[in-house]
Amino acid sequence: MGRGKVVLKKIENPTSRQVTFAKRRNGLMKKAFELSVLCDAEIALVIFSPSGKTYQYASHEMDRTILRYRSEVGLPPSNGLSSRSTMEIWRTHMDELRRLISNMEAKLKNLAGEDLSNLGMKELKQLERQLRTGADRVRAKKRRIISEHIDMLKRKQLRGLQEDNTLLQKRLHELQVANAGGNILDASDLAAFQRFLEDTGQQ
Repeated sequence: MGRGKVVLKKIENPTSRQVTFAKRRNGLMKKAFELSVLCDAEIALVIFSPSGKTYQYASHEMDRTILRYRSEVGLPPSNGLSSRSTMEIWRTHMDELRRLISNMEAKLKNLAGEDLSNLGMKELKQLERQLRTGADRVRAKKRRIISEHIDMLKRKQLRGLQEDNTLLQKRLHELQVANAGGNILDASDLAAFQRFLEDTGQQ
């Protein structure tokens, strides 16, 4: 005697429904795996349980298979297809950035002499070397700035002396011209003034 026709309808008993779901889900995923292996088929299977849990099987990359399906049926590419993987990538990137920021903040505190309780002898020696190197660089920069400032002041002073000497030379020339006409200064005064200008110009 053959089996009677089974009427498909929702199983009312929650426990029986959950047991049937688990059995048939596993059987469906097993059949999908066998089909992909035996026939070299590209399969993507997604199952949502009544409670909202997701189960999936993909013989290849799931996103690639979905994109291929959308292309086959003429659907436009969806920016949300890879949203899950994209979100995971960004979440991982954000976690890495948070760890990096946390490490940098900890290092800055250590450089300021704070939160040293968790550092061992090796870390403390390394921190000491970093501080010593940093202090040496700061002192070298200060010396370079001071040296450049002194050189600038010397050049400025030299330019001032040269300008004064030029004015005095001009004044001497005017006095020489005037003295040639009226004997305002004698020769010894002019000679002394000339020596003064020469000494000033050599400074």
